[in-house]
Amino acid sequence: MEQIEYVRPRSLTEAYDTLSNGRRSVFLAGGTDIVVQLREGRRSADQVVDLKHVPELMALRFLDDGTLEIGAATCCAEIYEHPEVQAKLPALIDSASLIGGIQIQGRASLGGNVCNASPAADSAPTLIALGAQLLIGSKRGTRELPVEEFFRGPGQNALEQDEILVQIRIPPQPARSGAFFNRFIPRNEMDIAVANAAARITLSADGSTIEDARVAIGAVAPTPLLATSAAEALRGKAPERETFEAAGQAAAALANPIDDMRGGIAQRRHLARVLTIRALENAYNRAKEGI
Repeated sequence: MEQIEYVRPRSLTEAYDTLSNGRRSVFLAGGTDIVVQLREGRRSADQVVDLKHVPELMALRFLDDGTLEIGAATCCAEIYEHPEVQAKLPALIDSASLIGGIQIQGRASLGGNVCNASPAADSAPTLIALGAQLLIGSKRGTRELPVEEFFRGPGQNALEQDEILVQIRIPPQPARSGAFFNRFIPRNEMDIAVANAAARITLSADGSTIEDARVAIGAVAPTPLLATSAAEALRGKAPERETFEAAGQAAAALANPIDDMRGGIAQRRHLARVLTIRALENAYNRAKEGI
């Protein structure tokens, strides 16, 4: 491994300052990906900027309006052990509890998982389904971006060289809604999804129809996808197997997977359909609890 300087800012201002010295920087928001990438020569840098000591990046709180703000370096274990998150956003627990093994989850962060921009990131479909926004900051100011617009390709995201992901913001979820995430992996822990999917549905007041929906799929294209055609297949329809099947078919039609040692093209398209259907069925079960 090449010689790399370690930098530990104590504030966002200090963190932004480290990015203005002309040096090639990578961020340590947990280190479970970047340390391996640097050691194996898949990434190179002049400095590693440790974000775990910046208070804003380690904060986890609900605002008065119900918005959840997650600092980008907050570890997964803190998220899935939070009682209010468990009660209000079980789909987020579905994802956060699956990122790496249990030994890793005390370090690995949701923000790091997003910024790594893997097509198979387990956080991405859930955050897309929940309508999450990303707060991005630099010395120039801040901007917000829908999470589905953040991914630009395998390992590529929308951050400029002087920018840091500050927060993940999940808005309050609609009444009578439910969300669910699931994935397919060859083994039970510490593996990369062959395919994954998440869905949120909102029911009418009497529960007879689906008022709105968001569906997302991952590991079946160069980036995680917001499956708008799948959502369109759900709106105004009865929450039943036939409706969910149509949405699953629409999601699978969007898939543009690769053929590799983990899975084939046909398998991944099949999984996009099946996992979308399962996500919708379980999201519906959770939504019914709010009627």
